[in-house]
Amino acid sequence: MTQGRLEHVNISVRDPHKTAAMLGEVFGWAIRWEGDAMAGGYTVHVGTEADYIAVYRPADRDAMGALEEGRSHCTRGMLNHVGIVVDDLDEAEARIIAAGFETLNHGDYEPGRRFYFYDDDRIEYEVISYG
Repeated sequence: MTQGRLEHVNISVRDPHKTAAMLGEVFGWAIRWEGDAMAGGYTVHVGTEADYIAVYRPADRDAMGALEEGRSHCTRGMLNHVGIVVDDLDEAEARIIAAGFETLNHGDYEPGRRFYFYDDDRIEYEVISYG
């Protein structure tokens, strides 16, 4: 059987350029592509050559109501968080704090260390370092 690998995750945000810039700044990623998307929306792909996050804004701004209401874990099918592995957890945390975000829920566990932060759209990221 062929083994699959995760290529991308698509998240909805209010400002795809702002979110892509933040992800590029804190994780060292680049914009791979950007342009018009389905149903009149707009998407920016930010990540590495192998994988990325598609940062999507629907054309219908009313569709973004879930973001304003802060609904997350209690909504069926809702994304709980995006996990991102980094080589240097302390450096990543310093960049995230410098970008104006609060880090929380730090923990050490076998086999690594981690913390979380929320972006401006209340998307939760888990940042992990192994080794």
